[in-house]
Amino acid sequence: MGKVTVMEGTTKEPITLIGKMAGICYGSDVKDPLKNYKRGMGCIESNHGRTLEFPEVYLELSGYSARVIREYYTHIAGGPTRLQASTRYINYENGFDYITPPKIQNNEEALKVYDEMMKNIQVSLKKLEDLGIPKEDSAMGLPLGMTTVIVDKRGLRSLIEMSHQRLCTRAYWEFRNLMNDIMKALKEYSEEWAWLVDNLFMPKCEYLGRCPEKTSCGRYSN
Repeated sequence: MGKVTVMEGTTKEPITLIGKMAGICYGSDVKDPLKNYKRGMGCIESNHGRTLEFPEVYLELSGYSARVIREYYTHIAGGPTRLQASTRYINYENGFDYITPPKIQNNEEALKVYDEMMKNIQVSLKKLEDLGIPKEDSAMGLPLGMTTVIVDKRGLRSLIEMSHQRLCTRAYWEFRNLMNDIMKALKEYSEEWAWLVDNLFMPKCEYLGRCPEKTSCGRYSN
């Protein structure tokens, strides 16, 4: 099971910060946190999207597959940056943890095949190491199902857009889980983040009031 940790540096009061930044440009009093908060709510309710890019989020994502992290990297709006656990320097001689999809976990025969496949990869990696092959080369055999860890920095607006895509029923199941883990961690970080998650993070059908997909899950008709 993956884990999301909200790291130091994440904006604690994102709505208040939005209002403060907007207030400077309005020539308003920005010394009063309550006024800043109300102004920030006004920006959000007016859909002033650029202001959403001021709050910053620093996350540690651990225990998710390399596969879902590859998809996570496609969300590049707002200039996010990230670092990922190195397959060149980390020693995997004692094996690696990996993700088992629910459809495999719930199928006894399929689970045996899947676990044996992962075991064979681990054995082969050890044999290559014994033959003097450097990790940077043998790591080519590591599977996308291997768990990994990254640190990530991005803005509120990027996360909202991510939620529209990745909370969709048609999104990859592990990414849906990851998105929900991010939302849970942010809600626990501060009351302002809890409001933002509850009111702005949603699948695109809920945001649009219709389903734009050719094949709908049925929640909203096309």
